[in-house]
Amino acid sequence: MRGRSDGTQKKRLITSLCVVGIFLGFLYAYYGSIFGSQSRGVSAIEYGSRSLRRLGYLGGDEDSDDKQESSTKIFDGEDGITPKSFPVCDGRHSELIPCLDRNLIYQMRLKLDLSLMEHYERHCPPPERQYNCLIPPPPGYKIPIKWPKSRDEVWKANIPHTHLAHEKSDQNWMVVKGERIEFPGGGTHFHYGADKYIASIANVRLLAYTAIATEEGMLNFSNNNLNNEGRLRTVLDVGCGVASFGAYLLSSDIIAMSLAPNDVHQNQIQFALERGIPAYLGVLGTKRLPYPSRSFELAHCSRCRIDWLQRDGILLLELDRLLRPGGYFAYSSPEAYAQDEEDLRIWREMSALVSRMCWRIASKRNQTVIWQKPLTNECYMQRAPGTLPPLCKTEEDPDAAWGVLMEACITPYSDHDNRVKGSGLAPWPARLTAPPPRLADFGYTNDMFEKDTEIWRRGVDSYWDLLSPKIESNTLRNIMDMKANMGSFAAALKAKDVWVMNVVPEDGPNTLKLIYDRGLIGTVHNWCEAFSTYPRTYDLLHAWTVFSDIEKKECSPEDLLIEIDRILRPTGFLIIRDKQSVVDYIKKYLAALHWEAVATGDSSSVSDQNGDEVVFVIQKKIWLTSESLRDTE
Repeated sequence: MRGRSDGTQKKRLITSLCVVGIFLGFLYAYYGSIFGSQSRGVSAIEYGSRSLRRLGYLGGDEDSDDKQESSTKIFDGEDGITPKSFPVCDGRHSELIPCLDRNLIYQMRLKLDLSLMEHYERHCPPPERQYNCLIPPPPGYKIPIKWPKSRDEVWKANIPHTHLAHEKSDQNWMVVKGERIEFPGGGTHFHYGADKYIASIANVRLLAYTAIATEEGMLNFSNNNLNNEGRLRTVLDVGCGVASFGAYLLSSDIIAMSLAPNDVHQNQIQFALERGIPAYLGVLGTKRLPYPSRSFELAHCSRCRIDWLQRDGILLLELDRLLRPGGYFAYSSPEAYAQDEEDLRIWREMSALVSRMCWRIASKRNQTVIWQKPLTNECYMQRAPGTLPPLCKTEEDPDAAWGVLMEACITPYSDHDNRVKGSGLAPWPARLTAPPPRLADFGYTNDMFEKDTEIWRRGVDSYWDLLSPKIESNTLRNIMDMKANMGSFAAALKAKDVWVMNVVPEDGPNTLKLIYDRGLIGTVHNWCEAFSTYPRTYDLLHAWTVFSDIEKKECSPEDLLIEIDRILRPTGFLIIRDKQSVVDYIKKYLAALHWEAVATGDSSSVSDQNGDEVVFVIQKKIWLTSESLRDTE
């Protein structure tokens, strides 16, 4: 009897403990989700207000916002173990792009529609599948050739892939010569050089929207110069190959976002960045490209192998969203000139589609057609009821660009753009420092913009004073501003022979459209994830309060440090401007990351009200694994 009584009591005790455990778990899940969402859910207005306080635009204590957030601070505590070293990734991962890793897609058995290019879109690994290791350079790695010489040649050891040289040998993409790979400037459609091809586009006689386009100033390109006296500045090159088109535009003061997926020509964007040419890994698939509306004066596709008619023209409508009023689409493809039955069918259907989109042929010559987008909404309003594609709904944000699905609809112009018959932008280079018309979208004033520009001009001068013992005039080429705000850091670098990838956080105000309106380029990103680029592609990263921001989002700063190391070239630099506790935290990781401190400064030159922030400059050392050293011998 005692045995049965004891057994009954044990069962009751176990049942009671289970009930209590379930109840406590419910409380934790309920309150934890509330408090967690409060700590992560930062509105764009709150985010923008903190940024403006940091630069001294608004009164009040910026830290007071932080005091209302979670009391658990990664950087302020003493807990945690700082590693003395990080493991080194296997040499097979020397070109790893974590969120564009096809092996991950296979391993996780993701069900993706290959016909829609979903397998070339971003798919980031869950925490348990992340490679928390340092990516080694390939055997024989050398410090990259400096710009402008790098436009025409790179070290073969740095990107040991020669298949494109053989596959595209008749098109002059690239040629292997000893230890170097040379780039003659050719492309699939312009075998004899991008420079001649660009001049031919600039020299065409444009036919459509003549009266209105003259008012906008996008006609009569003089001296075979495509920049049209500064009115054509930003270009999107879709399916760019090794980016020779974008490379040869630079001499005309035109900057192109050269875009291509990590496809069968796997290393094309890697070659572009190694050459010092602005480029980004992306694809026209199911989601919008990470750029706001009305960002580019010209879109270009030369044999880019895209089916523009699929899904009711949704990919062509994405280009329409990105083009400015009166912008152009230059299309070089067999459909524009071939006479076989299939090409003629495609041409007829594509012509009908762009006509319904209110595009008109500006020129059709030498196997290239150039369409022009209208300057106002007038044509859209005159279409017959029920005409497809429809206009996008007014409540949809045309500038939302992070993880947003594309829609087969036409993005109409804002009241401002429709009224002024264009974007109202100054020609380059005046537009770099002229207040953009879209400032008003954020409630920013011209005075705020001008103050921001001056603050970062002084800040960049201060940074270069700290860097000067370590750099020469051609040391830096590819630069990334990890939190670009209005793009004033990049604007301050105009006199230097560099280009800047301006990154705007996906959860803050979408100031990327201001950056494009200044004649600069950039993208949207979430720094809790890996960036869409190859390893060893940037010479300098600028991180203004980026670490403080990810702390509030409950992301791992250690993961971000490893990601920065992946992006930086050996001997590259990281400039951190953040609170002292962040700098102290990062200092603990220098040895494990093979980084070394270069200089420390205060933020007085960047803001008059930011005494709590410091500047810390770091350089990444060059190192090789024992395996790489053996292979080099």
